[in-house]
Amino acid sequence: MNRVWYVAYGSNLALERFACYLAGGRPRGGARVYPGCRDRAVPERTAGVAVPGSLVFAGASKVWGGGSAFYDPGAVGEVAGRAYLLTPAQLGDVAAQEMWREPGGAFAQELAALLPDVAEIHTLGPGRYETVVRLGEYEGVPMYTVTHGSVAELEPVAPKAAYLRWIATGLVEAHGWDVARVVEYLHAAPGVQLAWTPGALQVALSV
Repeated sequence: MNRVWYVAYGSNLALERFACYLAGGRPRGGARVYPGCRDRAVPERTAGVAVPGSLVFAGASKVWGGGSAFYDPGAVGEVAGRAYLLTPAQLGDVAAQEMWREPGGAFAQELAALLPDVAEIHTLGPGRYETVVRLGEYEGVPMYTVTHGSVAELEPVAPKAAYLRWIATGLVEAHGWDVARVVEYLHAAPGVQLAWTPGALQVALSV
């Protein structure tokens, strides 16, 4: 296996923001400088995809404040994602940075090595993004994402505006949605309704 699809469903939907995971740097509005992957090559391709499950906001993001996006594979619904064609090592380094670990470290290497053996779900640890989910294939190449191992048990938490704007940017880039459809999609995600009305979301995303 020399190529995999990494499926983003949160702020990494936006290519500019995801570039900070690959090449390093601080995303606009974020509170963290990312070290970047060992291999900083841009994705060979990207594709808008939809996968079964639900988008959930929970926990506390150290980068954005407010809730972080998680993928619940067991929920009824559909999640709009963006697939990036990467090497397994790049995916390992991306996941390591999600957990504030070193690119190329033990966690990154372990995750990259186990990808061929992940049939559905594999949990490496209890952390926020330490569970790997295989999402089938796209054009014959396996798709993976990372999430929390017990996301259905997390208490929903409202996300902040800067975070939502990056997600909205990615949904427009990957799926060609207009703001109204983005608002409808995001407002349906657990956590968002705790602080956002559809009207407030529309205003925030139109800035």
